[in-house]
Amino acid sequence: MSLAAVGAGLAVIGAGLGIGRIGGSAMDAIARQPEAYSKIQLAMIISAALIEGAALFAIVVAMIKG
Repeated sequence: MSLAAVGAGLAVIGAGLGIGRIGGSAMDAIARQPEAYSKIQLAMIISAALIEGAALFAIVVAMIKG
């Protein structure tokens, strides 16, 4: 197994954990303040998109360097 595959795998695992944590925290926040649903959802989507972008960048770098 190449180091590029290990690096890409770690990036995917990290992104999955991060997005899962965002989703769980957003559900907790919505349960506490249902009236703030739209603001929480917007912040969750933006955060998830930023994490996905960073993960994609990490995968590309791992594949180029590996």
